[in-house]
Amino acid sequence: QVQLVESGGGLVQAGGSLRLSCAASGFNLDYHVIGWFRQAPGKEREGVSCLSTHDGTVYHRASAKGRFIISRDRVKNTVYLQMNNLKPEDTAVYYCAAKRGDSLGQVSPSIYLYWGQGTQVTVSS
Repeated sequence: QVQLVESGGGLVQAGGSLRLSCAASGFNLDYHVIGWFRQAPGKEREGVSCLSTHDGTVYHRASAKGRFIISRDRVKNTVYLQMNNLKPEDTAVYYCAAKRGDSLGQVSPSIYLYWGQGTQVTVSS
């Protein structure tokens, strides 16, 4: 059974850090693109960071550049999102998602095949 399970969310003060994990089971993350998306109340789901496991190509949305790091542990079949210098506007439910392929392509939720259940990140001011 294909499954993505996120963990690591929580409540943190502005300026703090969190590391989200996305553990995959039922399939190997090789030749996939892993994306982290987030959705705040009343807003559309948006792409935050993406990683091609084929060539390591990375995408970060502008507001995440310099603060977030996406990485992969091949042995654990897990992708991480290290979030530093968090801001109240980062508050949202964070989801990891996966799609087959070796290029990042369009950062759109509609083209991702597998999704996790989401983990809440709350940043207090």
